[in-house]
Amino acid sequence: MDKLGPGIEQATKLIKKARCAVALTGAGISVASGIPDFRSPGGLWSKYDPEKVASIRALKADPVTVWKFLLETDAMLKKAEPNAGHKGLAELEKCDHIQGVITQNIDGLHQRAGSVNVIEFHGNCSEFYCMECFSSYPAEQIHKDMELPVRCPQCSGVIRPDLVFFGEQIPSEAYKAAFELADQSDLVIVTGTSGGVVPASLIPPRIQEAGGLIIEINKAPSAYSSFSDVFIQGAAEDVLPAIVQSLS
Repeated sequence: MDKLGPGIEQATKLIKKARCAVALTGAGISVASGIPDFRSPGGLWSKYDPEKVASIRALKADPVTVWKFLLETDAMLKKAEPNAGHKGLAELEKCDHIQGVITQNIDGLHQRAGSVNVIEFHGNCSEFYCMECFSSYPAEQIHKDMELPVRCPQCSGVIRPDLVFFGEQIPSEAYKAAFELADQSDLVIVTGTSGGVVPASLIPPRIQEAGGLIIEINKAPSAYSSFSDVFIQGAAEDVLPAIVQSLS
């Protein structure tokens, strides 16, 4: 296991040599922004049953409970600001060290930090649509004082955010874009994800199997740690700015 200094030095060398690098991020990169992750002790899924608040089955069977969770989550997301980890990745893209970010997050913090090529594997909360007539509604039209579940003024169908619930497929456009970028890449920087959710978790080993390399930045070992080419045990908000500084 690398200490922070040697790991950053090794990561810097690999990034400099890479022809096409990409970042894969998960909930852990946004913890420093005040958004708890899902699977760690104290994470959201230790407080909520995802099948009851974040599955497509629950949305259809008990939309009021799901909407209460959505509003609570939305209030948390609105308070969050990009941290140094998000800004570090944006700077790496700006300097052409990475070609984009594939994220499992729905918080929009990569874009707010300045990242341009962001592929959102699980969608986001900036757009909503009716489950019956598919009329679309921007997030600005959805507010906490609405009667729950929020219903479509056109047909009275239940409105939902344009994100992926448990039990749903990844949107084909995001899936295609993510794997096309991965197949062009010879280096992936993995941070803030434990590697427990497919199909996003398949991207790093896919890149490695094609001859590419994996740099992992996580506070604790993950499913990737045993085969990562460089593992830096630390927080993204500390490590990524250090890598940016080392590359400059």
